[in-house]
Amino acid sequence: MRLTLREVMLGMRRSPLLSTLSVVTIAFSLFAFGLFGLLVLNVDRALRGVEEHVEIVAFLADGTLPESISAAMGDISAFPEVARVDQVSPEQALARARAELPEFQDVFDASFLPPSLEIRLKEGHRDPGTVKDVTQRIQTYPFVDDVRYGEDWVKKLYDIRNIAGAAGIALGLLFAAVAVIIIGTTIRMTVLARSREISIMRLVGATDGFVRLPFLIDGFLKGLVGGLLALLLTWGANWLISHNLIQTFFFDPGIAFLGVLGGGIIGLLGSALSVGRHLRRV
Repeated sequence: MRLTLREVMLGMRRSPLLSTLSVVTIAFSLFAFGLFGLLVLNVDRALRGVEEHVEIVAFLADGTLPESISAAMGDISAFPEVARVDQVSPEQALARARAELPEFQDVFDASFLPPSLEIRLKEGHRDPGTVKDVTQRIQTYPFVDDVRYGEDWVKKLYDIRNIAGAAGIALGLLFAAVAVIIIGTTIRMTVLARSREISIMRLVGATDGFVRLPFLIDGFLKGLVGGLLALLLTWGANWLISHNLIQTFFFDPGIAFLGVLGGGIIGLLGSALSVGRHLRRV
């Protein structure tokens, strides 16, 4: 193993320009991938933020007894999909309406606004099917006059999130494939630059594994360094956007670590493909 590491270091010293080019190519390939990942992350966070406002409003009949309302709130709160239930009196609804639509202050009157229950659902239970199911259960209470939840809006939001998720996965795989090709081509230049050395090693009886290992380690290390540089570039771009345009989110530490490790794996994969192809020709 010590001999292999020595070979890796000697290879980098013999062609520092090519090694630097490989690292920079890997870094910018992963930087583009990181920017795309950042876009997907922030779109998902934005959709989750909008999704948090999905709520069911149950309008109650006038004269509903407080005991009945309290019992219904307890029952609905016990639903596994429900996060919280809030009671809104006509006076509270009036104050809210006047605050949101001040130009119509003289039009609103508490007598026109029925008492209601506002039901918020837990994360993971805001899809159209679940919302509709909870709505139907709430409608079974005899003192519930009407239930609204913006059915069309919920469906559109859910469709947008599904489309964004599918597009994110598809484009992410495409970016990863392009990165592997670019990195593999760059590493192949290193392999070709040392083709004579490889031929001599094969002539003296070196096994394919012995020949391949230094290149695999070299590709992995360059991928790690490139991944780290890409992470720093992505963080810098995120910082600039957050401080000059809009507030954005950055990757969690675990995701950032996996991104750097992913750079090493892509470098390893690109190196393995290039070396394997070259060894078959020798």
